[in-house]
This record gives sequence, C-alpha cells and structure tokens, in this order.
Amino acid sequence: MAFPYMEAVVGFMILVYFFETYLDLRQHAALKLTTLPKTLVGVISQEKFEKSRAYSLDKSHFNFVHELVTILLDSAILFYGILPWFWKKSGSFVVLAGFNEENEILHTLAFLAGVMIWSQITDLPFSLYSTFVIEARHGFNKQTIWLFFRDLFKGICLSILLGPPIVSAIILIVQKGGPYLAIYLWAFMFVLSLVMMTLYPVFIAPLFNKFTPLPEGRAQGEN
Repeated sequence: MAFPYMEAVVGFMILVYFFETYLDLRQHAALKLTTLPKTLVGVISQEKFEKSRAYSLDKSHFNFVHELVTILLDSAILFYGILPWFWKKSGSFVVLAGFNEENEILHTLAFLAGVMIWSQITDLPFSLYSTFVIEARHGFNKQTIWLFFRDLFKGICLSILLGPPIVSAIILIVQKGGPYLAIYLWAFMFVLSLVMMTLYPVFIAPLFNKFTPLPEGRAQGEN
C-alpha cells in the first residue's frame, strides 16, 4: 500500500495552522488586557496604549479570518489535485498560443502566470479590507484607491518583466547543471541577490515610494 503523501502534507499543514492559531489566540487574549503594562508606565500614555491595543485587536481579528480562508483554499487545492490539473491546462494554453507543449520553460511560465493571477484575485479582497477599512479606521492609511491599484499594476508589471528571465535561467541551470547543479544554482542565486540589492533601492523602490534627501546638517543622533 502506497504511503498517502498528499494526505500527510495536508494534515501537516492543518496541524501547523492549529498550532499557529493557538499562539495567535494567546496573543489575542493578551491584547484584550486594558491595564497598561508596568514596563510601559511613564513611557506612553493610557490613551496611546488604548489606540495601539484597538489597532492590534482589529489586525488580530483580520488575521484569524485571513489565515482560515488561506488554509481552506490551500488544503482544497492540494486535496483535489488542482495544481496537476492546472499544469495540464497550462500545457494546453501553450499549444493554443502556437508553441510546443514540450518546451519546459514556456510551460512553466504559463503555469506560474496562472498561479499569479489566482493569487492576486484571492488576495485582493483581503488587501482592500486591510488597507481601506482597518488602516483607515485607525488613521494609518494615506493611500487612495487609485494609488492602490496603480501600485498593484506596477507590481504585476515588475513580475512580468523580471520573472520570466529568472525562471528561465533556473530551468536552464536545472537542465544543464548535471552533477554540479547545486553549485550552479547557488552561484546564480548569489549573483541574483547582489544584483537585486543594487537595483532595488535605485530603480524598484522609487516606483512605489517617494524618497527625499535629508536636509543638510548634522545627522540625527550625531554628537
């Protein structure tokens, strides 16, 4: 009798979910305490403590719902074999687009594109609620709905621009790596991390955030 690997994976995921939920419940119970901790007496006011506690409670409630939906979706996807089914459909899409289904790079890119679309769709309601309900309720949201979707669009465009070359390179390394596959992959990821560390603050971060230079004068904290 074959070992039920899929059931074991789903069961382990659910077990981890229950354990993390137990820890979150303990933290949630601590957030309900209205007394200012002794270590914070004289550091922050009772009013600021109450505001922080209310915000944390809202985030905690939201996290419970988000994590529950996530584990249900992930378990269903694994249990009902959605990923293998979608892999086959991705191959059909590659053929429909006029390419060879046996092209592993194109097949993988089509599969990952579908996964990204699914992820964006399922996560969008939670992102909207977190940003425009919870964050706005506590005065932390400065983003308009236009800016939200503009940043979302920019993120998708970056994924389309950067994802295919990286994924293609990894697949080629796996195909051609031979006995030195692990070394080649490590070297590629090391170089990639250095390149991204260089490009991110110069080209990527400014797409989503506005940076202004510090005013001239002594640096903060300088003696």
